[in-house]
Amino acid sequence: MEGGHPTASKTELTECWRTTWKTPYIMRLALSAGIGGLLFGYDTGVISGALLYIREDFPEVEKKTWLQETIVSMAVAGAIFGAAIGGWMSDALGRRKSILCADFVFFIGAIVMAAAPFPWVIIIGRILVGLGVGMASMTSPLYISEASPARIRGALVSTNGFLITGGQFLSYLINLAFTRAPGTWRWMLGVAGVPALVQFVLMFSLPESPRWLYRKNKVDEARAILEKIYPANEVEDEMKALHESVELEKAEEGDIGDGMIAKLKGAVSNPVVRRGLYAGITVQVAQQFVGINTVMYYSPTIVQFAGFASKQTALALSLITAGLNVIGTVISMCLVDRYGRRRLMIISMIGIITCLVVLSVVFFEAAAHAPRISNLESTHFGSNSTCPAYVSAPNPASWSCMTCLKAKCGFCASSVEAYAPGACVALNDGLKKACGGEHRVWYTKGCPSKVGAFAVVLLGLYIIIYAPGMGTVPWVLNSEIYPLRYRGTGGGIAAVSNWSANLIVSETFLTLTQALGSAGTFLLFAGFSLVGLVFIYFLVPETKGLQFEEVEKLLQKGFRPKLFASKDKETKETKTVES
Repeated sequence: MEGGHPTASKTELTECWRTTWKTPYIMRLALSAGIGGLLFGYDTGVISGALLYIREDFPEVEKKTWLQETIVSMAVAGAIFGAAIGGWMSDALGRRKSILCADFVFFIGAIVMAAAPFPWVIIIGRILVGLGVGMASMTSPLYISEASPARIRGALVSTNGFLITGGQFLSYLINLAFTRAPGTWRWMLGVAGVPALVQFVLMFSLPESPRWLYRKNKVDEARAILEKIYPANEVEDEMKALHESVELEKAEEGDIGDGMIAKLKGAVSNPVVRRGLYAGITVQVAQQFVGINTVMYYSPTIVQFAGFASKQTALALSLITAGLNVIGTVISMCLVDRYGRRRLMIISMIGIITCLVVLSVVFFEAAAHAPRISNLESTHFGSNSTCPAYVSAPNPASWSCMTCLKAKCGFCASSVEAYAPGACVALNDGLKKACGGEHRVWYTKGCPSKVGAFAVVLLGLYIIIYAPGMGTVPWVLNSEIYPLRYRGTGGGIAAVSNWSANLIVSETFLTLTQALGSAGTFLLFAGFSLVGLVFIYFLVPETKGLQFEEVEKLLQKGFRPKLFASKDKETKETKTVES
């Protein structure tokens, strides 16, 4: 909010606890709106486990990689459109009504997915769910930001990030709970409607954003809400600051107009907003191109790549990585306003690049030392059972388990020892049952590997480094870097860029692993992360503890990168900008 609050000098989480203990209404607002983040996280995580069982129920999904990618990524495609209209809706109808609309659309999508008789119906449900997620992805943090005192704004917006990761963790728990239930994936996807319904009910008891109300000349309503958020002696200062900023905005809007197209043109032509967009879009695109949603959407599949064939084992190990994501987000809430947005993202990116490079090496070693193919083992289940590509290969003696899987065949591990030469056989349910009937392990995604456990550890490390920086900070930054008159528009543009990058990653991951292998794919993401680090360093300013007006003045001056500047220098620079 506006006002004369000093830059936070204490641990943000501690200050947040003290403030919300005195004024619990603030936390009620943040948690209720943050359920939008829970929806975001649940949808991100649940499809990873559900996909394992959708492939079993629909043979065409199992055979077609592009269909698997489409089922996963159509929610992202819906989210792109949802984020685009969410920015307009939040400005035109209000933050609260936008969240209610998002809940309704999400709930309908969850029901459609759960009842889907065919894969194309699942895709329709995924698009509807994506619309809801996209609208909530930029409206929820915006609502929280505008209903938060500046001194704890970062921590409260981080509750949205915490609930995103909490939703992902919950989705893995739900996935694991329904692995043996009739209907498996239908329950997994259908349960997503419950938190949407809960938020829909809760939002009826909450007010509109006080900033938006004041902007719409509902001054008394805005004052009533501020009186619940701020101590009595600070309310008048907040009202005065709101009055000054709104009058300035109205004067500027008289020149550019108030329609959606006019605001887009005004945003592009305004140097302050343009610099904010440079930073906001940079961090949102970088967040996706580090490859995080390859882990979120395909975590069990990646665990299978590492050599864990069992669906239950893959889901259980994925649950651990999701739990680490929650821990990392709590760390972010502790650090985001103590060490700053920019610093956390830079440290996070350096750690991510390191993990991805090492992960690439591990998967390369796993592929290089995959079990060999035995001709004797391959004919064990009958001469017609052997993989056709293996039979016709010019040099079958060079084949390993990885070669077998790339040829769209199944690998039946040796009954003597998992890493001993095994059988490469045709991919069908009969041979899968025959392999299991001899107490042998059936592999279709990854091969037995002595370094598989290390790969899972690296995935966990990658997550816990990602979450405190690149996981939550981009949403915090985008909730505070745009002037009020462009906040919905700027946040919508940045959210669309996030979801567009997300769509590219989710739609291509399985194809990339087939073309480049797991090692090459993770190395590619390491390269993207390096590019993202460079852009963050040069384009993203520090907004820690600054009022919205101070951020605007900072962008008016223009940002000059100074990595890890001392606190005294930062204070001096801030005063220079203000003067």
